[in-house]
Amino acid sequence: MTPNADSNGVGNGTKEEPLNRADEVQELLTATQELIIPFIRSADEDAATKHTGHGLAVPGGEPRTALVEHHPPQKLKQILNLSVPSSRSGEEGKEGLLELVKKVLQYSVNTWDQGFMDKLYGSTNAVGLVSELMLGVLNTNAHVYQVSPVLTLIEKHTTEYLARLFGYDGEHAGGISQPGGSASNSSAIVIARNTLFPETKTDGMSGRKFTLFTSQHGHYSMEKAAQMFGLGSKNVISVPVNDRGEIIPEELEKLVEESKERGETPFFVNGTAGTTVLGSFDPFTEISAVCRRHNLWLHIDGSWGGSVVFNPEYKATRLKGAELADSIAITPHKMLGVPMTCSFLLGKDLRQFWKAMTLPAGYLFHNASDSVNDIYDLADLTPQCGRRADSLKMFVALTYYGEQHFSDLVARGYENAEYLLSLLKKSENFVTSSPEPLPCDQICFYFARSGKLGVEERNGEITASVANRLISRGYMIDFAPGPHGKFFRVVVNGNTRRGTLDGLVKAIEESATDLGY
Repeated sequence: MTPNADSNGVGNGTKEEPLNRADEVQELLTATQELIIPFIRSADEDAATKHTGHGLAVPGGEPRTALVEHHPPQKLKQILNLSVPSSRSGEEGKEGLLELVKKVLQYSVNTWDQGFMDKLYGSTNAVGLVSELMLGVLNTNAHVYQVSPVLTLIEKHTTEYLARLFGYDGEHAGGISQPGGSASNSSAIVIARNTLFPETKTDGMSGRKFTLFTSQHGHYSMEKAAQMFGLGSKNVISVPVNDRGEIIPEELEKLVEESKERGETPFFVNGTAGTTVLGSFDPFTEISAVCRRHNLWLHIDGSWGGSVVFNPEYKATRLKGAELADSIAITPHKMLGVPMTCSFLLGKDLRQFWKAMTLPAGYLFHNASDSVNDIYDLADLTPQCGRRADSLKMFVALTYYGEQHFSDLVARGYENAEYLLSLLKKSENFVTSSPEPLPCDQICFYFARSGKLGVEERNGEITASVANRLISRGYMIDFAPGPHGKFFRVVVNGNTRRGTLDGLVKAIEESATDLGY
């Protein structure tokens, strides 16, 4: 006779300790919150001084501001002195955890700080942290409906909503979340190849030499995908751009025809909505016409600038003709303050996505359907099986803020970019290199005393030295190759304050003077 289990036991009567996970979570969240909140608050307090050209100094050790205490890799390695304990539990484990949290916060870049204008993203916000906490609590895989019913429906709803924003209004329009813009672009290449040449899905290239076309200013993810998928990075053909950094359609068609004459198989054109350096938007209507004439898949990499779709004015001018594309990538964690990572690949016809990507896996997919609208096992549409439900972050933000917030955020981003451009042009010590009006939320320029540029090497030296000097003042900006050597590329967003931009210009001029330029 098998004994009955008591309230704290199993069938054989063995006692088990009661679970106490909720209390442990509450204890650790409370303890870490006491470290995280001051980290964010330090950025809020620092914002009040940014107009002076120098963030608040944080006492102790190296020159440090709320933005970062910066060290070279080998020195930081010594400071952190990372190690894995053999065994810990209880209070000892908690102390070790909190000590690690302190170190991570102290030596990491505080993207909440106004001075962080280095990359094509910024901080998240309070609602973003809530969405990340929800995903951490659920800790589920959005690969099959059975284990992620709510998150699956949220992803389908969110991607259909985004697809409609871009003008994909057919019944089969929608999309899938991806772990970043590069992943969205990579998936688009595979979907395009398998759609236009279905036999490649099972038989491979079959001797074909496939070619892809992208802007001279396009993102490196095209070449990265080509080398990963056996297409070869040399077969990504660079298309010349005009003086605004936009693809020249006539040059694209010429290159496609030359590829055909060489016996190659052109199949994919990547247009860009917001190039990485200048922020340029390609002429999608004209590019689409070339693609139709040659039966090419048109993809738009809107990882950076695609989010302007939320603002009717900028959508009409920057994204004209985007609805003609076969697929579009959009990455809300860049311009919209949604937590990293949050990226989507959208399409006018998800039946193409499904046919191109589906594979039988009886141990995983149990909801086979002939209709793409009935597909709820979303990993059947993506390269990866393990899928974090990143779409929740976008939907939570939309739920909290509403559409108008994002329209206003986009508009303020452009207003801030134009404001910084006006400051630079008022000074006699800068030469700007961005197209005007600014295509997106970044501004490219040189520091040039009295407006006189030197030789390329000298200009690049000034740019790199000043950018490095700015870190100790609480500003972090990037630089890139430009027409006269390396130039500054400053990225703003809708939450950047005017005082921050006033202070940045002042900090650059003062830093250049300190360095003897």
